[in-house]
Amino acid sequence: MNELAPRYYPSGSPVSPVSRFGGQPVFIGIAALAVIVLGIGGIAGWRAYSGTAPELDRVVASRQLQARATQASEQLVEKTKGIEATQQESIDQLQVVQDQLQTVRRLLAAQQTDTKKLSEQVTTLTESIDGLRQSFASAPSDPTPSVRKPGRKYKAVRSANRKRGKSQG
Repeated sequence: MNELAPRYYPSGSPVSPVSRFGGQPVFIGIAALAVIVLGIGGIAGWRAYSGTAPELDRVVASRQLQARATQASEQLVEKTKGIEATQQESIDQLQVVQDQLQTVRRLLAAQQTDTKKLSEQVTTLTESIDGLRQSFASAPSDPTPSVRKPGRKYKAVRSANRKRGKSQG
């Protein structure tokens, strides 16, 4: 059988006091508990008398971050609305320019059509003038054109025409 070691060691024994202390685990637990309680008490006293608690600092810092984030998001919303309004204005201006371009294209097409018609008319008139020149050039010329003296008959017709013109006007 196993013999248990005595709990009490005589003063002249070769066993050290630490080994004696190791034999009593209750004392180790009480010492550790006392150190923990003193540590907690010291921290609580330090927080109570220093006036600043890290938790409060963290809360303040987190609120400041939230305020900054809120402000940044509001600025982003405002900038987004500004960009949206500018974009809508640009779209409206682009539509106006497109409408104007369509109008200019229609006017240009009409003007080209008119120019083509006028060009054809000028060509026709040029051909007619050339035809008339050729016909005058080929016609026989009289060396003495007959000049008639206005007689009574011519004067009577002329005066009758004048009377009609006055009565109509």
